Amino acid sequence: MSSRSSELTSLRLAWAGLALVGLVVALWRGEALWQGAGGSELVAQATLALWCLIETMLRRNWAALLTLPGLALGIGFALPLYLFIRSRRIT
Repeated sequence: MSSRSSELTSLRLAWAGLALVGLVVALWRGEALWQGAGGSELVAQATLALWCLIETMLRRNWAALLTLPGLALGIGFALPLYLFIRSRRIT
């Protein structure tokens, strides 16, 4: 039943774990919905958003768009989430 496209490798598990840690930290510190985002974090978020949009257009990786709402919780959640999505095999 396991297909290559949904295989959870150790690297994908690491990305998922880091996304979960980023989510917990953002919620615990009350930084959700862009609260406390400094200039550097905003630049990083804009960069990741642009990268996700370009990836979607070039590779038709529609799942990468799930990262965009994740940016509301901070780069610590959105970047590992994006890497988790990106590391799967595109069919």
